[in-house]
Amino acid sequence: MPRDRPERGTGPTARPAVANRRSALAMLLSVAVGGCASDGGELMDVDYARPLFDEAHFVPGVPSGTVPKKFRRQTVADPTGEPAGTVVVDTGARFLYLVQPGGRAIRYGIGIGRDGFRWKGRATVGAKREWPAWTPPPEMIARDPRLGAFGGAAGGMQGGTDNPLGARALYLHQDGRDTLYRIHGTTDAGSIGSDVTSGCVRMLNLDVIDLYGRVPRGATVVVI
Repeated sequence: MPRDRPERGTGPTARPAVANRRSALAMLLSVAVGGCASDGGELMDVDYARPLFDEAHFVPGVPSGTVPKKFRRQTVADPTGEPAGTVVVDTGARFLYLVQPGGRAIRYGIGIGRDGFRWKGRATVGAKREWPAWTPPPEMIARDPRLGAFGGAAGGMQGGTDNPLGARALYLHQDGRDTLYRIHGTTDAGSIGSDVTSGCVRMLNLDVIDLYGRVPRGATVVVI
């Protein structure tokens, strides 16, 4: 939006006009934001506190109040403009959207990469894994040598409740190559909405299980 142009003339007569225009603009923005909020989200019927016993590994429940309401799974008006079936990761807002037909989207809360580890761009879901194994890359081992116990030579950490990748992982590829970035689960519910990872997108296990079932291999992922 262009800046307000200065009023012609000099003296105090010009200033009230500028102030009035800015006040009017502020009121319009307030109404617009209020309209978006009222259209806002509709929480989906998800019992995060209920543990899952019917998985290959135990999925603990999330204590009530751990995850703020805005980061719980809900349907919202699609803010992305992308085609249905696209996954859009908004790193600034800590939201992941799965675009639906009819101008709607499913929105999930996420944890994202710390400063210095964030990335953006377009990718595809090159692979999907249930209860994936985790092999820390050499750069991560260099920062924390203790992770060498799970390096490539050791075969990585097998899938399970304590595995950092959680219950599911979507592997992001660009130009047919693995970027080493993932959309994956976590049992650390308190990390949702925070900058916590080394570049990957972290979701509650219940949410990544849901997303995994909705997103096919080859789907487009946009990270902004």
